[in-house]
Formats: sequence, structure tokens, C-alpha cells
Amino acid sequence: MNNQPALSKSLKVYQIVFLGLAWMTPMIFFTVYEVAYDAAGGQMVLAYLIAFLAIFFTAYSYSRMVKAYPIAGSAYTYTKKAIHPRLGFLVGWALLLDYIFSPIIAILTFGIFMHTEFPSIPVYVWVIVMNIILALVNIVGIKSVARISGISVVVQILFISLFCLFIIKDIATGQASSSTLFSLHPFLASDVPFTTIFSGAALICFCFLGFDAVTTMAEETIQPERTIPKAIFLIVCIAAVMYIAISYFTQIAYPGFTFTNPDNAAYILVKLVGGNLLSSLFITVLIIATFTQGVSSVTSVTRFLYALGRESVLPQKVFSYIHPTFKTPVVNILLVTAFSFLGMFIDLNTAVTFVSFGALTAFTFVNLSVIAHFYIKLKKRSFTETILYLIFPLIGAAFIGWLLTLLNKDTLLIGVAWLTVGFLYLFVKSRLSAPFVKRDHSKMTVPEK
Repeated sequence: MNNQPALSKSLKVYQIVFLGLAWMTPMIFFTVYEVAYDAAGGQMVLAYLIAFLAIFFTAYSYSRMVKAYPIAGSAYTYTKKAIHPRLGFLVGWALLLDYIFSPIIAILTFGIFMHTEFPSIPVYVWVIVMNIILALVNIVGIKSVARISGISVVVQILFISLFCLFIIKDIATGQASSSTLFSLHPFLASDVPFTTIFSGAALICFCFLGFDAVTTMAEETIQPERTIPKAIFLIVCIAAVMYIAISYFTQIAYPGFTFTNPDNAAYILVKLVGGNLLSSLFITVLIIATFTQGVSSVTSVTRFLYALGRESVLPQKVFSYIHPTFKTPVVNILLVTAFSFLGMFIDLNTAVTFVSFGALTAFTFVNLSVIAHFYIKLKKRSFTETILYLIFPLIGAAFIGWLLTLLNKDTLLIGVAWLTVGFLYLFVKSRLSAPFVKRDHSKMTVPEK
């Protein structure tokens, strides 16, 4: 009888939604504002709308696969079960880039914002402090993570609502360029080429990353087959409403908004809308948002490592260990914490590069897994099922695969190099385990002790 502690099932729909939104960080709209604005030629509403439609198909694929396999592991598990174990490993290896560097992005961003507020304290000090706090919060348990994430998401939504209300006030009082709240102009491409808008949408897709991370918590969720799919769609739709609303009001109220310093474009926009009061609040909320993004991303990567360890893809005794009291993968948390100290030595762009390649690779194969599992293996091929299990995931895979090709050359080279390391690891591991595989296929009996 196996008495090893297991993950505790305690999460409900609203807690999963908060965790996903906290990982996603709704305030990311402001942190990528300048890059997204330039990439989309100023047509932010259309770019966000197109990005939402693209992500929606991938979110749908995740919701199907979590129903089929309601266990921790995310894209790794889905590809392994639906297509092939070795391909699943390589997808998981690529996804590891996304998950393991996500805490570093949050920690680095937190350190940069705190250094802006307190210039006398170096960034690396904040990186160390943040890292230790994230470890402690995650060790205590998943419920504490959900509570903290919930508070952060509420604060972010309140700030975004306040930001939009300030713009509505400017429109109502005649201080904005538009005199009406309703306009079709933001939904029209005007003189901006659609290729530019699609390029902006490709970049903006990264603002939706986070909905997928909640699938790693399936084994800590009550009725995951129903809860996780519902939460995925709520996360994506809530994020889309917020992003499109901010873009819409900003575009109609300040169509001529310009900035000279890309690094503080969002800060200048917020100050234009709400003055010093709103801009001060903006920094505070951003700090809170990056902190909880770090908490959620550590939760996701440690559960993913747990799934790999439990299946002996990584050393089982280390990565599948669950603390008997806290019911959390403490060893994984400590390992991720140690790795995240790299935040003192690498820059934000490098970390983002790793995350981009890992996420898009995983998304592509989750879409393909739906086709392999439902359409090919289960032969669900009626007219409706063909749309749901072939057409929808094909659209998702095609769009996300196209986004992969838009990554810069260096990113693709780094990604291929990482996959090569994973392939070599898999090759060596399979060679070392070959004798055991042979013995398993024989009819030999194991002598009793």
C-alpha cells in the first residue's frame, strides 16, 4: 500500500480563475504598451481582438484535453497520451523553458519597479528578497497562493476600471478628443495595413499567457474535468474584455497620444489620464501584480516538475516528493527558488526569449493533441465533431505555429539548442533503462525476499 502524501484537492472555479489571471497579470497591458502600440500601428483594439480569437481556439483545445486527462502535466501529458510519449517529453522539455523562466521574469520585473521607487537599493537585493518570499508562500500551501492571487487580481481589475472611468470622465467633460463613448473607429483599420495589425496581434498573444498554466493544478482542483475548462474560458474572456476596453477608451479619447521614451510610455499615458494620483497608484499596483505573478508562476512550474518526477521522466524520489504536512512539492519549490537566483545575472529580454519559445511550442502541440485523441483515436467524426475536433484545433495550431515562425532568429536557435539537449537526455535515459525494459518484457518472475 502506497502511503506517500498526495496533492490536496481544494481549489474551486473562482480560485483557479484568480490563479490564472494572477499568472497572466492583467496589468501586462501597460508593461507591453509601447511595444504593442508600435507593432500594431496604433490599432490596439483590432490587434487585441484578433489575438483573443487566436487564443480562444487554443484555450478550447486545452479545455478538451484537460477533460480527457485531468492530471498535472499540461501540454506534456496531453502530447504524451494523445500522440507519442517521446514527442510528449520533447514538448514538456520545451514547456519547461516557459514555466521555469516565468518566475524569473516576475522577480526581475518586481526588482526593476522597486528599484525605481527606491533607487538606493540595487535590483539584486529585491530579487533575493522576492525569491525567498515566493518560496515561503508556495511551501505553506496552495490555498494561501489562491488567496493572495485573488487579492492581487481584484486590485488590478479595480485599477483598470478606475483608469477607464477617468477616460470616460474626460470624454463626458470634453477634455478628450472624442465627444462620444460609442465609436466604430477603433474597429476599423483605416490606413494601417492588416499585415501590421496581425503582427501586433502576434506579439499581443503573449498578454494572454497564463490560462494554460492552471491545467498544471488539475490534481489540486475539485472536479477538474468540469472546473478547469470553465476556468480557462473565464480567464481568457475576462482578460480580453479588460484589454479591449482599455484599448478602446484610450484610442477614442487620445488618438494622437505620442511618447518619446518607450520605457515609460504607459506611465506617461496613465499620468495623462489621471495625473499624479493615478500614476502613483499605477506603480503600487504594478508591484503587487508582479509579486503575485511570481507566486502563481512558481506554483505552476513546481506542479509541472512534480508530474515529470512522478512519471520518472525526472528523478522520481526528488521531483515527486510531497511534504506530509503542507501537501506541497517542497523540494521542487526549493529547486526553482535556487534556479531563480539567476535573476541577478540575466536580463529580462533573455528570460522572455525562453518563455516565448516554450509557450508557443506547447500551444501548437496541444491543438494537435486534440486532433490525435478525439478525431483519430476516438474517431469522433460526425459533422459537429469534425468542426470541434479537427477544424477548431487546426485553426489554433496553424495560427500559433505561424507565431512561432515570427520569433527572431536567435530565439529559434536557442529553442532548437534546448530541444537538442532534451533529445540527448532522452536518448541517454532510454539507453540506460534498456536492460530493465528487456527484463520487463520477459516472463521472468521476481524472487521473493
